[in-house]
Amino acid sequence: MTFTRRVSSCFSQFLGSANRSFNSYKLPGDPSSSPSLTYGIHIFHCPDEVGIVAKLSECIASRGGNILGADVFVPQNKNVFYSRSEFVFDPIRWPRKQMDEDFLKLSNMFSAVRSVVRVPALDPKFKMAVLASKQDHCLVDLLYGWQEGRLPVDITCVISNHHRGPNNNVMHFLERNGIPYHYLHTTEENKREREILELVLNTDFLVLARYMQVLSGQFLRTYGKDVINIHHGLLPSFKGGNPCKQAFDAGVKLIGATSHFVTEELDSGPIIEQMVERVSHRDNLQSFVQKSENLEKQCLAKALRWYCELRVLPYEENRTVVF
Repeated sequence: MTFTRRVSSCFSQFLGSANRSFNSYKLPGDPSSSPSLTYGIHIFHCPDEVGIVAKLSECIASRGGNILGADVFVPQNKNVFYSRSEFVFDPIRWPRKQMDEDFLKLSNMFSAVRSVVRVPALDPKFKMAVLASKQDHCLVDLLYGWQEGRLPVDITCVISNHHRGPNNNVMHFLERNGIPYHYLHTTEENKREREILELVLNTDFLVLARYMQVLSGQFLRTYGKDVINIHHGLLPSFKGGNPCKQAFDAGVKLIGATSHFVTEELDSGPIIEQMVERVSHRDNLQSFVQKSENLEKQCLAKALRWYCELRVLPYEENRTVVF
């Protein structure tokens, strides 16, 4: 059993919606000509005790910052505290380096397991590499989401075990945008993991956009950073080749998709997001597959956006807190 601690009066003021863009922000009704405020995010994970919320608020307010919104989660009988705060501040009054020092003091005060602050307008974008196989739907959706600014990352490269010819639409897109494409032919004996590790050395995380290869435990340990995967959810489960055809022939009524972190145990890592949709006798195989692929695209895009917005925190051994 868990409960969520509601936070309102402890903070100076709540403004706007969490889904708005706050790269620059002016307080409502502020007639002054002071510079626009800058938007920041802070996540906190520490042992629970009295006064954490007050100290978080004081840390931000003492530097002239203003809280826009906050989410707090305290699992019952677990003695652990999670929070995610959104705030605005004047970078002249609160320089980025000073902000790190202030939150570090707070982290030491409460023996935090994790304390991360991010200022999207000032900090470098996350560097992400994409691994894909033959299916293009997740890869294409991810690339266009990046082009339109819905995915706030720098894509360092696309790596695939499937060869795409020079006239392929994906290849044209990558060339126009200066994103390297690396084709690495894989076999059961050689999955080219050493070469992949060299290509993703300077990334912050990896995305498997329907990459039909299992990454080894050695690869995951050597890489040492987050890897996010997407896979279909066909109930009951169907293994082997063409699972959508198997599920369609079996007359399933519910399909879905799951985005999760990759661990050594296949498709069993901590879940970030899941989506479902009903299918019926009115669907043919084409509409069935299209619905399944659309769910995969939406589920992966949402998981990546939440990850970049620091909404996903590890919880216990194999779970997540998603704010």
